Amino acid sequence: MINEKSKTKVKEKTRKNANINATLKIINSLRSIHGNFSPKDISESHLLQIIDASIKTANSSARQCYSIIVIDDREQMQELIGYQGSRALIYCVDFNRLRALAKHLGHEFSNEDIIGFITGTMDAMLAAQTAVIAAKSLGIDSLITNGMHRTNFTKVYELLHLPETSCFPLITIVLGYPKAEPPHKKGRLSREFVVHFGKYTPPDTTTLEGIVAEYDDNQKRIGLIDNWEQEGFRHYLDWFYVKWMGNPPATKVPEGKILEFQEQLKKSGFWW
Repeated sequence: MINEKSKTKVKEKTRKNANINATLKIINSLRSIHGNFSPKDISESHLLQIIDASIKTANSSARQCYSIIVIDDREQMQELIGYQGSRALIYCVDFNRLRALAKHLGHEFSNEDIIGFITGTMDAMLAAQTAVIAAKSLGIDSLITNGMHRTNFTKVYELLHLPETSCFPLITIVLGYPKAEPPHKKGRLSREFVVHFGKYTPPDTTTLEGIVAEYDDNQKRIGLIDNWEQEGFRHYLDWFYVKWMGNPPATKVPEGKILEFQEQLKKSGFWW
């Protein structure tokens, strides 16, 4: 039997859904499919619609400082990214097109520095998110992943034939249809904990306790796992900081993947 509290929630959800337009409904329906894509392929016409929508995204100084590499080989996706679907769109921060155009017209051009990298990152990420929304409007699900960064960069550059300089593989979107409907969608923190009006306001104790409570709320499902209590933790964030993040390094000496990232950015010319 549905209690009065549940009825109120259903009515509130229905009221909210009635007040949003089709675009907002698509955005509110977004979810990530973590590797559970079916063998079904998306059509070429849908793929091109997604890409065309993606490249219409706002960008800095009308430069579109990114390139998109489309992968359709599922084994290659698995090798590069750790996931596979119908297609993968790899978004790279890329200034090679602008450099080549400058040379072609007899000009000099260089934007290979940390500011240029951040600018290119913003262009690429905006384009990637637009692709995700466009895909969902066509009934196609997706996964935005940095799984490629767990692969050795030398291997990534070789397999994709990436330019050695002025190019960095940033993020991948895997596109496809799910094998089965996910049991639930991931939630997000409430607006009050994320948005600051007029000025930044550091979180006080009441705010922090509210955030902890939202992460602990199994109805919202914000966190990465649901069974943190069974693992002996009082709060989800206790599991997050202990199990997922681990202790910060005692000294800020780059090693492992951090060092590999820094060295690759230097090779690419984005870090002096």
